[in-house]
Amino acid sequence: MKLFTPLAICGLAALSIQAQASVVIERTIGQQLAAEIVNAAVASCSAQGYQVSATVVDRAGNVQAVLRADNAGPHTLDSSRRKAYTSASIKAPTSKVLETVQKNAAAQNLPMIDDFLILAGGMPIKVGDEVVGGLGIGGAPGGHLDEQCGIAALDSIKAKLN
Repeated sequence: MKLFTPLAICGLAALSIQAQASVVIERTIGQQLAAEIVNAAVASCSAQGYQVSATVVDRAGNVQAVLRADNAGPHTLDSSRRKAYTSASIKAPTSKVLETVQKNAAAQNLPMIDDFLILAGGMPIKVGDEVVGGLGIGGAPGGHLDEQCGIAALDSIKAKLN
């Protein structure tokens, strides 16, 4: 019995440490800030004469906010969501992912992943170096223009990403 008690205590302590190690706390973008970002993105593109849709997803790729400008094409909703998902998942701007796919034979199958869209216009939303979500914009006459609107939107809320 004397030997059993210390072994039991050690075993319980090990289980306790193991249980604590399996819980992960992650930060993710909230709905209110997501709504501000899509509003800023659509406004930035609208000011340049582009009718776009903007989507923000959380770090897991779930949609947090979507806004479609008047007269934006119906395809822009899906393209903005998929760009946001891709950038949040890969943790990089989709324009950089596109460059990688074009230059690296090992990355040629990335476009085959479900819901990935390898076109410019998606960018990760970061707090420091931590990705908390993704922003995708679709509908401007070129992915580089979608990306410019996204950068302007993220710059406008930068102070809130603490």
